[in-house]
Amino acid sequence: MPNVLIIGATRGLGHELAKQYAQREYSVTGTARSDHKPQGAHHDIHWLTDVDIATESAGKTVAQGLKGHKQDLIIITAGFFNKESFEQPSWDAEVTMYKTSAIGPVFLIHHLRQAGLLKTGEHGSKIVIVSSEAGSITLRHESEGGGMFAHHASKAASNMVGKLLSLDLKDDGIAVGMVHPGFMRTEMTKSVGFDKFWDAGGAVTPDVAAKSLLQWVEEEFDMSKTGQYWAPRGPVDIGTAEQTLGPKKTLPTPLQLPW
Repeated sequence: MPNVLIIGATRGLGHELAKQYAQREYSVTGTARSDHKPQGAHHDIHWLTDVDIATESAGKTVAQGLKGHKQDLIIITAGFFNKESFEQPSWDAEVTMYKTSAIGPVFLIHHLRQAGLLKTGEHGSKIVIVSSEAGSITLRHESEGGGMFAHHASKAASNMVGKLLSLDLKDDGIAVGMVHPGFMRTEMTKSVGFDKFWDAGGAVTPDVAAKSLLQWVEEEFDMSKTGQYWAPRGPVDIGTAEQTLGPKKTLPTPLQLPW
């Protein structure tokens, strides 16, 4: 039975991934920022509580909580999104976004590696960092304007972190990939006012995005794609795809995204 670790499993995409993997009879461990597991969670999920990826202690807490069980798959979904503009930037929110997206994952993977919790060799672990198309510099287009500095830049930093980790772990047979899971109808996107774009932007519910990501991980993601940046659902919900990459009907699904 493969072991799967979902960082940030209490809601949204992380919750759906944990549930869908548990339904497939994987051994699933999910993390929660609070001191208790969420109500209504799938009964087969093992929970590690008080884990905030934006804190230095998170990686060590997770490594200790896994109790020596090597992980076949780690998916880092934890996120933080605060709307800001050039006129109203937020120092504290920006720092939290960078810590969540680009600093925390380094320390998490470091502690898992040091504790011997990553599988190596021909059947090495897979690590998936949930990024966003927002982290692609190429996809940024004048039609969407500026602002949202830390959201976009922290995701670009997350992509770089994943690329560097892929180089550090390549000789161990551990694949590291970054993904844009899709534009989702979640409380996170609603909280920054993106719900007004849900219909026009082709936003999907987290269970749909989780199914697409799970299928991509199982069927396509391996060492041949380590260090790469992918959209399992293709260009369908990437608003600037046509301005920057060409007609959507000519673009493949899944779609490898440009940096």
